[in-house]
Formats: sequence, C-alpha cells, structure tokens
Amino acid sequence: MSKRIALAFLLLGILDLGSANAQVITGDSIFESLSNEPGNAVRGRAIVASRQTGLCLLCHSGPFPEERFQGNLAPDLKVSVARLNAAQLRARLVNAAHFNPQTIMPAYYQTSHLNRVAPKLVGQTILNGQEIEDVIAFLVTLNNPS
Repeated sequence: MSKRIALAFLLLGILDLGSANAQVITGDSIFESLSNEPGNAVRGRAIVASRQTGLCLLCHSGPFPEERFQGNLAPDLKVSVARLNAAQLRARLVNAAHFNPQTIMPAYYQTSHLNRVAPKLVGQTILNGQEIEDVIAFLVTLNNPS
C-alpha cells in the first residue's frame, strides 16, 4: 500500500499543472525559454504597447510615439532593460517580486503565491510562454544602438 501512495505522490508531482509555470530562477536569471519558438520582436512590441494584453505602459514609458499616455510610476523601458540580458529579463517578467518584494509589477508567468487574484483568473498566467519570449525579443532590441 505504501508503494501505491508513493507512486501517487510521484505522479502528482509530475502532473502538477500549477508548478508547470514555476520557472527556476538561478541567480538573477531564467535560462530556459518558456516556449519552443523563438521570440518575435514585432509581436513583443505589440504586447508591450497593448493596454489590454501587456499593460506595460500603465507604469512604464518607452519608444512608442503613437501612444499618447504612458506611465511614469516605473522607469522608462530603455532604462529598465539597459543592463539586462534575455535570461535576466525573463526572470523579471516571470516574477518581479523575487527581486523586489515591494514591486507593483505583476508576475506575468506565475500562478502560485499571488495576492488578490480574481476567482475566474486563478491558475492562469497573464501572458503565455510564447508571449513572454516575444516581449523579451522586443526588449532586447532596446539595448541595441539605433
């Protein structure tokens, strides 16, 4: 009987969908991509600029001359990403509170240890893995000299 219980716990650990989104932050980075497809900077820019999807411009400003109202609660995106590589950006998008527990930036790819989540959104990420990779692809372009 104890072997069955051990096997059941092992299977639960493997099949635990809540932890499927839990990425391991090593140092200050998440090295493993969250999708099988490389990020697309054009799609990433659209997500960052979207007031329905990424919501980044509620707090940040950035290189979006077409957007009239941009946030001033957080640094300009160019400043925020200036010293970060893709793996470091991934870690901050997944869970910014890991680096600053007082941050108001949401955990875009986490489903556990969250506060004030609407019941219908429990267990869902804000962005999926491909969207995170697309945003990263866009953000790293801000580090490239124009």
